[in-house]
Parts: sequence; structure tokens; C-alpha cells
Amino acid sequence: MTMESRRGIVERKTRETDIRVELCLDGKGSADLHTGMPFLDHMLTLFAVHGFFDLQVQARGDLEIDGHHTVEDLGICLGNALNLALGDRTGIRRYGHATIPMDEACAWVVLDLSNRPFLVCHMPPLQSRAGQFETELVPEFFRAFSQHGGVTLHIQVQYGSNTHHILEAVFKAWGRALDIATQLDERQVGVPSSKGSL
Repeated sequence: MTMESRRGIVERKTRETDIRVELCLDGKGSADLHTGMPFLDHMLTLFAVHGFFDLQVQARGDLEIDGHHTVEDLGICLGNALNLALGDRTGIRRYGHATIPMDEACAWVVLDLSNRPFLVCHMPPLQSRAGQFETELVPEFFRAFSQHGGVTLHIQVQYGSNTHHILEAVFKAWGRALDIATQLDERQVGVPSSKGSL
């Protein structure tokens, strides 16, 4: 797998959403995001910048109802884009982890690009909204990403009181952990599994 090929482009159109995602794993940390939800754009920018991913998102959804369909479908698209960018996952490090503080909050994210989706997400109680963004949608986003990206994803925030700080730490840590896991390891021959496949 060459560095140039590690890109995934996904389009998803339903009666509820119309989304296009382009993810480059070996980027510079640039983000061009239009989800219709400014707070989510901010969080995904942090993910891209701190993971050194190039990320483009164009999303239209039924936000007049609420953000659920758009957020979930965006997680689906980003997971599918990751899957495409990884190909058969040859040569990757597979595992990644990061611990990131944001003032009084500290987030820990550990993940495995195992092709076995699973999400564990523990955070302190959040305010119902950050800006106009419904914070209960954060686990829904990560669940969709995990399921469609083939990622075992554990998110733990042991403490924090400011909702913005908690979520900012989570998205930064997610970016850093995913960057580590997707990096190519020159020592790795084939896929990183004793079974010979992921």
C-alpha cells in the first residue's frame, strides 16, 4: 500500500441526509467541513488537525427535526472512508492510544483497527447542548464510526466539568490515537495479526 493510496471517499444519500466525506490518512491536518452544525465542525477540525488527517465533509440533513440522522450518517460515512483508506490493513500499527488534557478535563482514547467493531464510551454528565449541538449524539456518532470502520474504540473521561472541554479532549485524543494506529510500520510484514487476517 502506498502513501498516495490511503484515501477514502464516501457518498451517502438517503431521504434524510446527503453526505460526502473524503479522508486522507497521510495528510497535513487540513479540514474543510460543512455539516450544518458549527460545534461538530469545530470538533472534527480538532480531530483532523491533531491526527494529521486531511478531511473534507459536505453534509445536508434534516436539521429542522434534529441532528440525529446527520450525525449518525456522518459517523457511518467516516467509518466507511477509513475502511476504504486502510484497504486490507497491511503494514499498519493497528493499535493506538492517547491521553489528552483540556484544562480541568482529561480524555483517554484507545483503539484497535481489528475489524471487530465495539464501542465503550464513559464520560461525566454533559450539558444537553454545546452551542446548538445535542451532546447525546456524541456516542451515536462514535458507535456508527466504530461499526462501519471496523474499530474497537474505548473512550474514557474520568473527570471534567465543562462540556466543551470534555468533548474537545475526546476529539483530540481520538485523532491522535487513530493517527498512531493507522501509521505504517516498516517492520510489519502483512497484516498485524497472528491469525494472518483482520
